[in-house]
Amino acid sequence: MPGRKSVPDKTSVAPRRVRYQVAMSLDGYIAGPTGEADWITMDPAIDFAAHFAQFDAFLVGRRTFEGLVTAGMATLPGEVFVFSRTLRGADHPTVRIIDADEEATIAELRRRPGKDIWLFGGGVLFRNLLSNRLVDTVEVAIIPVLLGEGIRLLPPPTSRVTLELTGHRIYPGSGIVALEYAIRY
Repeated sequence: MPGRKSVPDKTSVAPRRVRYQVAMSLDGYIAGPTGEADWITMDPAIDFAAHFAQFDAFLVGRRTFEGLVTAGMATLPGEVFVFSRTLRGADHPTVRIIDADEEATIAELRRRPGKDIWLFGGGVLFRNLLSNRLVDTVEVAIIPVLLGEGIRLLPPPTSRVTLELTGHRIYPGSGIVALEYAIRY
């Protein structure tokens, strides 16, 4: 009707976003040459409980998952989906192993009600999901360290992707700079 504003449907829910959140060295690495993360500093100003509360599902690559298992941190507060063609579900009953059709898994998660989905790692999984337009944001915490080598944020081969800055924060105590970007496909 002309002149009347539409009222939003209160039953509709914003679609769940896939958010790639990762710590990165200033020279572009998300892990050291053998996957080490001992260079990542923790800043007490970062509220990790509030941060994790934004998510109820985690997408993890095999190498990242194996690193979490080795470090005794394979349990995350929500559903964990590990993308691997070599791991067996029977060996890891607390997670769901995804060995094919990443797109169907992400589509299923987006349809379900819930919180955002954290693309937890790693670089190859990020590249694959990004190339299929399955990632909504890139959120990088830049750690003030130069590694010189390691696992890149976005390993080649890849294509150019345009990002739009949506947020930033500087943590003066540690020197961490957090940047948030929406992906513009």
